[in-house]
Amino acid sequence: MARQSPSGFTLIDLLVVVVISGVLASIAIPKFSAMRSKSYVAAVTSDLRNVASQQEVYLSDNNGYAASFAALDMTAADAMTVSIKASDGPGWVATAAHSGLTAQQCGMY
Repeated sequence: MARQSPSGFTLIDLLVVVVISGVLASIAIPKFSAMRSKSYVAAVTSDLRNVASQQEVYLSDNNGYAASFAALDMTAADAMTVSIKASDGPGWVATAAHSGLTAQQCGMY
């Protein structure tokens, strides 16, 4: 009569798997949040570049820069706030912020 060995995982096997999963999660979560904030910054700079292009179109049509974002007839990306602070003869100033970026703003002068 042959004896069969018990099948299944031991408690040590399961603990090793849990520890390895925890180590991998502790590495991946900070990387993910850093990539997310980088994507927010990329969205902000993209919107500011679009504002610059629209300002040049507005300048050629109206012989002056737009004094407000609404005058440019464009929409910002989701969760984005874009404002034109100053618009005088030689130039303009615009700032943009994303709701996912706390206390950070990008500007174009």
